[in-house]
Amino acid sequence: MTGTRRAFGSWPSVIQADQIAQGALRLSQPRLSGSRLYWLEGRASESGRQVLMSASLDGSKAGAEVQGAPRNVRTLVHEYGGGDYAVRDDRVFCVDFDDQTIRVLCQGGTAALTRPGARYADLFPSSDGRWLLAVEECPRAGAEPENRLVAFRLPDKGLPSEPSETVVIAEGHDFYSSPVLSEQGDQLAFIAWDHPNMPWDGTRLYRQPWSPSGPSGRARAVAGGEEESVVQPCFSPAGVLTFVSDRSGWWNLDQLHEGGVRSLCSRPAEFAGPQWVFGLSRYGFLTESEILCASGVGGRNRLSRLSVENGTMVELELPYTGFESVRVEGGFGCFLGASSKCSSEIVLFKTASGQTEVLRTGSALEIDDGGLVEAESIEFPSANGRPTHAWFYSPSRSDLQGRVGERPPLLVKSHGGPTAAASPALDLRIQYWVSRGISVVDVDYGGSSGYGRAYRKRLEKQWGVVDVEDCAHAALFLAEAGLVDGDRLAISGGSAGGFTTLCALTFRDEFAAGASHYGIGDLEALVRDTHKFEARYVDRLVGPYPEAQALYRSRSPIHFPDQMSCPVIFFQGLEDRIVPPNQAEAMVKALSARRIRHAYVPFEGEQHGFRRAENIRAALEGELYFYSQIFGFESDAAAGSVKIQA
Repeated sequence: MTGTRRAFGSWPSVIQADQIAQGALRLSQPRLSGSRLYWLEGRASESGRQVLMSASLDGSKAGAEVQGAPRNVRTLVHEYGGGDYAVRDDRVFCVDFDDQTIRVLCQGGTAALTRPGARYADLFPSSDGRWLLAVEECPRAGAEPENRLVAFRLPDKGLPSEPSETVVIAEGHDFYSSPVLSEQGDQLAFIAWDHPNMPWDGTRLYRQPWSPSGPSGRARAVAGGEEESVVQPCFSPAGVLTFVSDRSGWWNLDQLHEGGVRSLCSRPAEFAGPQWVFGLSRYGFLTESEILCASGVGGRNRLSRLSVENGTMVELELPYTGFESVRVEGGFGCFLGASSKCSSEIVLFKTASGQTEVLRTGSALEIDDGGLVEAESIEFPSANGRPTHAWFYSPSRSDLQGRVGERPPLLVKSHGGPTAAASPALDLRIQYWVSRGISVVDVDYGGSSGYGRAYRKRLEKQWGVVDVEDCAHAALFLAEAGLVDGDRLAISGGSAGGFTTLCALTFRDEFAAGASHYGIGDLEALVRDTHKFEARYVDRLVGPYPEAQALYRSRSPIHFPDQMSCPVIFFQGLEDRIVPPNQAEAMVKALSARRIRHAYVPFEGEQHGFRRAENIRAALEGELYFYSQIFGFESDAAAGSVKIQA
């Protein structure tokens, strides 16, 4: 390595926080219909507005908004949303963020299909144009919302003249998702599950006869159970019910036949991920005998053609390692693709030729490949020698190197969820740190997805223990290898990752600083205050409440302020219903009482996660500024709204 020597952390970088915030697009849910491709993009530059876009498949027109400002297409079912829109022929169905009603768009006009008062998600129109299926979430005074599977009658064509009456298809379970109808119009399938399960713990797949006039028989459970996660049901062109199940220990593709469930491709790889939001898909039928599907292990995936008959897979040579939202229709496929060199992109795939075309990219910021650091997959021994996975980014630039004898600071990233996963795909927020000479390790602690059911189950009854151990041991492993400065270790995370961060800072002493982004400090407050979808999530992660109250208190950092002895910065949305701001404020009060250096940055109008460009920038720059003051290196980040107090 050659180049100018400069202190790690103070390297000048072309990757600026305001560029990341302003240029970032949250791309999701590409859909094919007729001669067009649709997708959603969340724009931080427009206060997080989620915009429905459309482009012609023949490439004659660039992508354009289906609805202009101020329309915001976004559902709040389960708070996390997903499945916000659907398209069939010349009609578009979408959820309006302002009142959560379903609206129908057709030939430039729009009309309400539902009345205000409930939330809707996972929209699915029937092939004959007579019905729209949806998951409904209705508020109830003094009780949890009621979730049901419902349907709405549609006019033969065009817009409804008035809101449609609700037809209840299924009720009684705590949760429903993924309604799908066969193209023949004779079968309905859907997923249901109950507390305390989450959709990655145990779900049931139901099949029900259907006719042009609606349900024509009783729904019957055909797969799944309390300890089997079934997700992403789909009917083949001939009407064979297909789905993803982890009954083998991995999320693999299965089909339902007269003799029972048949595995299409049993292998140690994941064909699905945790269903945090509605509307996810990792596969689609090319023909009755061939499926286009994405699968892989630990964040590295491939897109393949799978033979239904013999289970063989032919991998496609594409420049992506991440694939989501795979859809197929009319000789085309589409997906969200990502790699170490590009952030998420909307990609159109021509199934006959294998050619691809990028219609939209998630970042307008262009960086020369030489300025990006690719993630290195590492496996390290955690507590009791437990093998654990992570992605490591080591600062490397041709024009700069650290001072003689100096090692870079390390930022440990603990992802949210906790049933989620780190990814090696390009994330400019990580490159922001690495390009300045700060190492990053993104930890797939026990409980993360992507490594099979057994790895996910490592966190059962162990949240606040296994995840914390794994993050701490990742830092120790890298420090002992001489790759990072063991005296300048920081940890950062959002939501559940914020809980892991706060636990690591409270119950262990490896870290010298940390940052909590809307992180959980009080597990009891979480289970008392959080929304229905996650109301019993912690039963499996810690134990049933209030029976396990003592355990909840023993793992809640807020009750042990005297054990937190290093500086912490908090970033918090003031309208967050998942982790209300009182948790961060209580932790800040405790640190203030002990005169430990800290900072609190609240954001008006933000919910769980930051969607506005100015707040995304403030959080990124604010965290860098905080570390520069704690670790003593120069930084190009302004203090902004960060006021470090003791």
